Order: sequence, then C-alpha cells, then structure tokens
Amino acid sequence: MSIVPRLDEAPPAFCIFEYVYFSRSDTIHEGQMVYSVRRRCGKQLAIEAPIEADIVSTVPESATPAAIGYAQEIGIPYTEVLCKNRYVGRTFIQPSNRLRQLGVAKKFGPLVDNFKDKRIIIIDDSVVRGNTIGPIIKMLKAAGAKEVHIRVASPPVKHPCYMGINIPTREELIANKMDLEHLAKHFGADSIKYLSVKGLLSAVMEGISKNEKEFKKTNSKSRHCTACLTGDYPVSLDW
Repeated sequence: MSIVPRLDEAPPAFCIFEYVYFSRSDTIHEGQMVYSVRRRCGKQLAIEAPIEADIVSTVPESATPAAIGYAQEIGIPYTEVLCKNRYVGRTFIQPSNRLRQLGVAKKFGPLVDNFKDKRIIIIDDSVVRGNTIGPIIKMLKAAGAKEVHIRVASPPVKHPCYMGINIPTREELIANKMDLEHLAKHFGADSIKYLSVKGLLSAVMEGISKNEKEFKKTNSKSRHCTACLTGDYPVSLDW
C-alpha cells in the first residue's frame, strides 16, 4: 500500500456526502460527530421548508438525526413509521435499478398504528436516483397515511461524481428530470422540498472546532467537495 500526498497548493475538498449519507452517525470528521451535523441539517431544513403536519418521521437510519432535528425545530412529535430489516444492505450502492427496487421492498415495513389517518413529514437524507423514496411513500399511503410530505436533508444531486462514487451520468439523477411539483407527483407525495447548499454547508461548518488553525484558514467553499450538488469540481476535468 502506498499513500499519495496532496499537493501543498491544492485546497482540501472533503466529500460533503460523508456527512449526508456515507459515514456512520458516530463517526468523527473534522472534530465533530456526523450525528450532530445531520441533526443540524434537520433543524435548518425545518427553518427553510416548514409544513403543517401531525408527525415527523424518517427513512431509517442515516436520516434519523435530521428527522429529530426537524421535529425539535418545528415543534411536532417525532414518531417511527417504518420498521427496518437490518439484514438488507444499502440500496443506493446496488449496481442496478432492479436490485435497488427489490432491496426497498425487503428493507422496510410500515408501523401502521403510529401514522394511520395522520399527516406525515418524512425526512430522507438524500434523493439521488429516486428508487427508494417513491415505493416508501406509496407504502405509507396504502397503509393509511392521510398526507405524506417529503423533506430532504441535503440539496438535489444534479451532477456526476468523478471521485469514486457510482453516479456516472446526469440522466440517472432524478433532480435533473423534473421540477419539485412534478417530482412530488412522481413519488406520490403531497410535497417535496430540499435543504439548500448554503444550509448544508452552514450545518457542517458550525461544528468545526474553532481551535483548529487550519480550519480557520480555509473557507467553506474550498474545504468541502460539493461537486455532485453544484457542478463545482475541486479539480479541473480534461474531458
């Protein structure tokens, strides 16, 4: 094994999706716990995209801290509406749409007594291809949910990642295919709203230790890679 050092003049570009989805909630990045960042994302999402409802819930498990933060900020009870099968892996990283959709069907079961005839705000950590959230919304409504509003604790993913993540084309990304109104209809939801890029970065930067001199030297734009959200890549692309 060999380690390739980063060039001295190259600014850091830590993948923002480590905070959004990839890392475990108890992971420490840049002197802060991922759980705390996700909870702050939920609080900021509640400020940016409130909606009247009876309960706040989540797509387990990486979105759970954000759902708790959203519920705390908006003053609505947090309640579980989905039971997760812990023996099914992460659907986002499956190699085909068919496998991702089969994974969703096996992964969740509705906790009907917790939400029947109620208006639900369902918090998801991200919506990439859109294969997971649609079947979940249909499941909840078929089980008796009165309304289901989607709130996403990260911005829309609109650009490919060339840094090692399996998002090869813009055509795969659901945010590039339709606007929010049509996206909600596509998923069978009553509404859908995303966290802003500014909101995500503020939630991440808030917890970075003020004692770290290196953190003070770099700004939020240069120290995190947001290429999949903004199209602003940390290196020049030669194709």
